[in-house]
Amino acid sequence: YVAAVYEHESILSPTPAALVERRSALELMGRNLDIYEQQVQAAARQGAQIIVFPEDGIHGFNFTRSSIYPYLDFVPHSHSGKWNPCREPYLFNDTEVVQRLSCMALKNKMFLVANLGSKQPCERRDPRCPPDGRYQFNTNVALAADGTLLATYRKHNLYFELAFDTPPEPDYALFDTPFAGKFGMFTCFDILFFEPAVNLIRQYNLKQIVYPTAWMNQLPLLSAVEFQQAFATAFNVNILAANIHHPTLGMTGSGIYTPVKSFIYHNMESYGGKLIVAEIPVITADYKTNSEKIPGRVPEKGKEQSPPSFYAEMMYDNFTFVPVWGEKGELQVCANSLCCYLTYRRAVLTDELYALGVFDGLHTVHGTYYVQACALVKCGGLSFSTCGQEVTDATALIDFQLWGNMSTPYIFPLLLTSGITLDFADHMGWKNNYYFLSKNRTSSGLLTAAIYGRWYEKD
Repeated sequence: YVAAVYEHESILSPTPAALVERRSALELMGRNLDIYEQQVQAAARQGAQIIVFPEDGIHGFNFTRSSIYPYLDFVPHSHSGKWNPCREPYLFNDTEVVQRLSCMALKNKMFLVANLGSKQPCERRDPRCPPDGRYQFNTNVALAADGTLLATYRKHNLYFELAFDTPPEPDYALFDTPFAGKFGMFTCFDILFFEPAVNLIRQYNLKQIVYPTAWMNQLPLLSAVEFQQAFATAFNVNILAANIHHPTLGMTGSGIYTPVKSFIYHNMESYGGKLIVAEIPVITADYKTNSEKIPGRVPEKGKEQSPPSFYAEMMYDNFTFVPVWGEKGELQVCANSLCCYLTYRRAVLTDELYALGVFDGLHTVHGTYYVQACALVKCGGLSFSTCGQEVTDATALIDFQLWGNMSTPYIFPLLLTSGITLDFADHMGWKNNYYFLSKNRTSSGLLTAAIYGRWYEKD
């Protein structure tokens, strides 16, 4: 099927904390919706059947609970598929944004997914009802090609969003399409948690995901395109991911991903939006990673002669590293119950420092979640203290096999190359309780090769 995602540079309110009338809120949002409309038309000309827009794309961010109120639509939270906002605008008040989105879908005969702020009055006797008498949700809507509202999703894992409430129960949002079957949807930070993202995919055996996000890139392990691809590979799904474009805030990175291929956009240099349109296969069966013809072997304890280990901070976590020196070698580094093993060979020795790092613990900055990671990374400079820094360019071509005795089945394989481009492993998968990732010759200089495990039970 043909899918489209739009990385949008949103027109932001210069004073998001100021209280404004609904009329001026609609005027600002209308300017973003005008851009959406042009992009839906452009996608339609390229044959797209579905388009996804980013989180916060219509209203922006940095609001307070009260200052966002005029930007909120009323969106009925039901899965009936009975309401067509474009054709029945009179059914509910304060639905101007949803109406416009619905009309775009209808006019262009295209499924459309967008993110907006929504409000829902609540009863004083509801113990969870906020003091102002309403819930405010970060909401995705999915609209059918005839403009019908198919599904809504209220973001569960909020990322410092003081204007919004967490829904009482996780939403499992999915909708049906004639061209690719069922799609599931969740938003941004949700991708790192079991609820509802992983549970949704497992429960409904989903193979297509729509994913609005407003993601601030964090190298070396959590760049948007890097993690979006890893998620598609890990769960064997297609992901249509639309990010916001604000390079000054580190926000870029959208794409259309299959488990084995991607069409991505990552641009920290220039401004303006970017439409990506790509034809991708509907996934029916699982892609199998062939674990039988692995060229390597399970590491033998104690065989490796590792150089001295050192500690450095990476992603706000205290990683234990060993330097990757020389043109070839075998290394091992351990922390808690996790041991990481690396066999490597460099084509040409460059004056770049690489290190093999391990972390097995609770990550506690900007969110709390348990991580098990084995990571081969390029350091920021030549001293050990630079390992774990954000690096975007590299020249070293390295053949490697990376192994880890992971304690969780949820593994995200990361492979990032120079200029924030993606590469794909030759082999990956489980063998004898070890997860491995191997690659002969990356397409360009290696930035990150990592096995990133999420141990959800220990969050």
